[in-house]
Amino acid sequence: EDSKTQQVLICVATNTTIGQESSLEFQTDEFYLKSEDEMSALFSHVPEAVANTQKIADMCNFDFEFGNTKLPHFEVPDGRDHFEWFKEQCYNGMYRNYGDNPPKEYFERLDYELGVINKMGYVDYFLIVHDFIRYAKSKGIPVGPGRGSGAGSLAAYCIGITGIDPMKYNLLFERFLNPERVSMPDFDVDFCYERREEVIDYVVKKYGADHVAQIVTFGTLAARAAIRDVGRAMGIAYNVVDNVSKQVPRELGITISKALKKSPEFKELYDSDDEIRELIDTSMKVEGMPRHSSTHAAGVVITRDPVSSYVPLALNDESPVTQYTMTTLEELGLLKMDFLGLRTLTVISDAEKMIRQKNPDFDVYKIDTEDKKTFAMMSKGLTEGVFQFESAGMKSVLTGLKPINIEDLIAVISLYRPGPMDSIDTYIHNRHHPEDTVYKTEKLRDILEVTNGCMVYQEQVMQIFRSLAGYSYGRADIVRRAMSKKKHDVMEKERKNFIYGMVREDGTVECDGCVKRGIPAEVANDIFDDMSSFASYAFNKSHAAAYAYVSYQTAYLKCHYPCEFMAALLSSVLDNSGKVSEYTNECSNLGIEVLPPHVNESFEGFAVSEGKIRFGLLAIKNLGRNFIRNIINERRMGKFTSFYNFCSRMHGSDFNKRAVESLIRCGALDGLGANRRQMYMAMNEFIDELDNKKRRNIEGQIGLFDMGNDSAQTGEPKIAYCDEFPLYELLRMEKETTGLYLSGHPMSEYTSAAKQLKCAKISDLINSDSENALYKDGQRIKTIGIITHVKKKVTKSDTTMAFLDVEDISGSIEVVVFPKTLLQNSTLVSEGNVLVFNGRLDVRDDEPPKLVCEFMSTVEKATLESPLRTQNAAESKPTETAKKKRSGLFLRFNSEGCAEQLQAEKLLAIFDGRTPLYYYFTDKKEYRTMPFDRFVDVNDVLIAELKNVLGDENVVLR
Repeated sequence: EDSKTQQVLICVATNTTIGQESSLEFQTDEFYLKSEDEMSALFSHVPEAVANTQKIADMCNFDFEFGNTKLPHFEVPDGRDHFEWFKEQCYNGMYRNYGDNPPKEYFERLDYELGVINKMGYVDYFLIVHDFIRYAKSKGIPVGPGRGSGAGSLAAYCIGITGIDPMKYNLLFERFLNPERVSMPDFDVDFCYERREEVIDYVVKKYGADHVAQIVTFGTLAARAAIRDVGRAMGIAYNVVDNVSKQVPRELGITISKALKKSPEFKELYDSDDEIRELIDTSMKVEGMPRHSSTHAAGVVITRDPVSSYVPLALNDESPVTQYTMTTLEELGLLKMDFLGLRTLTVISDAEKMIRQKNPDFDVYKIDTEDKKTFAMMSKGLTEGVFQFESAGMKSVLTGLKPINIEDLIAVISLYRPGPMDSIDTYIHNRHHPEDTVYKTEKLRDILEVTNGCMVYQEQVMQIFRSLAGYSYGRADIVRRAMSKKKHDVMEKERKNFIYGMVREDGTVECDGCVKRGIPAEVANDIFDDMSSFASYAFNKSHAAAYAYVSYQTAYLKCHYPCEFMAALLSSVLDNSGKVSEYTNECSNLGIEVLPPHVNESFEGFAVSEGKIRFGLLAIKNLGRNFIRNIINERRMGKFTSFYNFCSRMHGSDFNKRAVESLIRCGALDGLGANRRQMYMAMNEFIDELDNKKRRNIEGQIGLFDMGNDSAQTGEPKIAYCDEFPLYELLRMEKETTGLYLSGHPMSEYTSAAKQLKCAKISDLINSDSENALYKDGQRIKTIGIITHVKKKVTKSDTTMAFLDVEDISGSIEVVVFPKTLLQNSTLVSEGNVLVFNGRLDVRDDEPPKLVCEFMSTVEKATLESPLRTQNAAESKPTETAKKKRSGLFLRFNSEGCAEQLQAEKLLAIFDGRTPLYYYFTDKKEYRTMPFDRFVDVNDVLIAELKNVLGDENVVLR
């Protein structure tokens, strides 16, 4: 629109600021369309070239065809009629799902759907989808029960496309396929996220590589992103831009213009500062524009003729993609499918395989859907790892509601979103106090009773139009869509029809209206208002029902087969050490022991062993899948008996020092005749000798090592004895190789302190970027954790700030310490220190949540100052309190940094061991836990020397 906007867009696209873009190889004023005279002059030596451009343009005569569905050709067995074969398959499914005598109304519903599908020309569409789902199931690839409105089709359920009974949950076919509004139906299918590509490969082979392409998607500049990118391009200070962007409310689909109306703080910034006004004005111009292109995560288009004959193609990461987005492809009548990957399906499938090892007949699709134990578990909020119900907010709703059936789960999934969330309290109250439920007319009872008098689903809006005013379901869906899009002119016209009915010009009755059906006009008007305000928030029950069923399956598995379920869940997050830690902690809560990895017991993923879970080898860093499979295959010939035995048997392809080192460090070779330090010290010698031995065998030589020494007689070289690494070192190595502390956790002993101090779990803090987070941006919180990494940075003002990686048992978060706070706490900021951090939560769109530290203290000091302690406890001496709580070596000093402390430090540095060390400074009255790398080896010599330096009363061993 203007040169400034063009300049900003170039800077956004090229990651530069205004002024810097002049160094690029182009200028905006270099681009323009030459006139006919300029082109003629440019090609004066070949004048026919200019004339030819017109001839070529005249030959290019391609018109896009809209509104005509172009489905790929599908081969029906034996050349039979497509509809008759489809109908036969559906009838077979009817008997398979409902027995020998299905209800009459079920056949009536199926025949109605078949008629609509055939009339609208979508028979082949159903057959194509059924075909690749059938293929996936035949290959053991987990397939979801359906996603979106497709679960409302009885025909889809009978033929096997969906797995939810639409009759049982009162799902509507017209919400999926509306005979009164021509639009492409849409089946979104979930597959196992590990094997999704196999299904796409099948489709490519069946229809041809040139008939299948993935779909392009364009990332656009949303409100906050536009402000951040434009601010960077304009060179405005980051903290200013960050503050401005955070004033935009966190709402789905929010725009800058809407934010100016909804956020007084945002409007005040706009009105009070010229620079910010220019920033926001420019951001509004670029808002919504494409920022980058990528490949749609799930979208695939399948065509009758080569895709390139319908739409232009491009290459994204060497894969062909359409240059048009999926909405345009649908307008062109092309078949667009979503092949979605869902991790939960893999978890369910893996758990089912493990369960069948002891219960061969187990089938997760035949479980009792009304199991009281499962709903009792969910009612207690014990849903860690349960699909859709893991968040703290969801757990809170479940504990209040106490669900008793899947209908409750469907409602919770539908309600727990911005907007409908306001109805949750009413839903729960009416559930427990049905006598308080009020219906504006008794005719609403049959529709809303299932949701305790609350309007929750889009299908309920459609049912109200049909039951109260006589609309067809097709027309009801059209009005519902108009309501959801806030088309006021359509709604006001429809209000009259809803209340008083509508008669067409030819005299046929479109709908009776509420008044003719005995509902007063005032009541009908109120009901219409309720639907109008709710329609934009209403949820598709078909989608919620499918997901609620998957949620119930995971809850059932966790309740009745916790070991198998948690093992499968852990295997699904092997690449996410934070989630592995979180779910390992949940195993502890369930009383399930997670055994460390071991080359003689572990498999690729987590596995169940005698009521315990064995750590998976794939979770160990630097171990390739082939090497792991070689280990598993080799031990089938007999378990590894020693460290050298392991090295000699595994020596060969995929065997390398980094892999062996990782196995040592994580403890996967423990119990093979040597401790970790011994194996670590002997590793290079063993591997070098095996390399030499292999080389000598190839050369046909015999070395001196093979003759006349101990190893020649025993077959194995001896490992020199040395003490094991200290505990803190073992923990550190385990953490580095697996992301977890396997032999214990430095934070385990601080669980009670965290509860006493009401500290937030770090896992709850790092999930603060979700809409339903327990903690929000800007909220002040307190947490306790161990510093695992310190990074210091000099600021522009020549002061130092720090970035700390802090973790507790549940997770890890970055803590930002600004210069003033760092200066006040410089002695505390050290790797290994366990501290209490008080600060402000910082949540940004494009980064993980952080904690901005405002002050910190030792756990002991925070505990002493806690209001939960009694007055007597608060007045007691810190050292006395500590002695009651912990064992270790306690040293008392007059002041920090005194000569006695320095002398003691020199002594302590000599004696490295396993005993915890604690300091108490009498001038500060401060008791301090030393970093976990300051464990000492307590012996008579050390104690005598310390007492000589500090005095007997200042050295206490407990």
